[in-house]
Amino acid sequence: MGQSFCCAKVDQSSVAIKESFGKFEDVLLPGCHCMPWFLGKKVAGRLSLRLQQLDVKCETKTKDNVFVNVVASIQYHALAEKASDAFYKLSNTRSQIQAYVFDVIRASVPKLNLDDAFEQKNDIAKAVENELEKAMSAYGYEIVQTLIVDIEPDIHVKRAMNEINAAARLRAAANEKAEAEKIIQIKRAEGEAEAKYLSGLGIARQRQAIVDGLRDSVLGFSVNVPGTTAKDVMDMVLITQYFDTMKEIGAQSKSSAVFIPHGPGSVRDVADQIRDGLLQASTHN
Repeated sequence: MGQSFCCAKVDQSSVAIKESFGKFEDVLLPGCHCMPWFLGKKVAGRLSLRLQQLDVKCETKTKDNVFVNVVASIQYHALAEKASDAFYKLSNTRSQIQAYVFDVIRASVPKLNLDDAFEQKNDIAKAVENELEKAMSAYGYEIVQTLIVDIEPDIHVKRAMNEINAAARLRAAANEKAEAEKIIQIKRAEGEAEAKYLSGLGIARQRQAIVDGLRDSVLGFSVNVPGTTAKDVMDMVLITQYFDTMKEIGAQSKSSAVFIPHGPGSVRDVADQIRDGLLQASTHN
């Protein structure tokens, strides 16, 4: 409609290509422009300067023979100062970019193992961006950013990777559990050893106290009762302890029975045995 009135409108964020009798003449910036069609002037086409995005999905093989789909996202736009190159030199910009992406990805990924490909996504994206920048600048396009948004192996490979990871984590968990149980057993053994050591010290001190008490009793009785010997006092003390023990056994409410030889001769034998044991303990201490 505007051509019939010899004027042309160019929208914001775009440029128009002006031709004169089929030959490029100028790049029209946003606004209204005089276009005398009767003098052979016309708008050959329009070119958007907005940022565009192209997602490219490329199938390739890694160094360890795993087929993967690599998805690259290319962000680019035409340069206003090179609008004529962008308009005339390329007939299909997206196909051209896709071809370069395929070329770089299929040259880079086969050099890497699958795990390395995941770790070096940024390196692959940088290689694609550098190659595209060199190639597309000659055609009037600027590559703003290149991203490797996904590396997707075959579903069976993905499942196998998950199983390997799960097995490794279970193995690590089992090792940690075994180590924890080992520490518990060591600490328990150390605690039991310490308890037995302290119990032994208590028993030894108890026996020493008994020996010391008996010795003091014998000495005190011998001094206060003239004519008695240490053996007589010892026999009397032991016989007293013997009857106290019998009394405690009889006072127990449990049904267990203890059979102890009892009689004048048995009492003397018990006294002799207790006295000999206590004297041996006193000698060792």
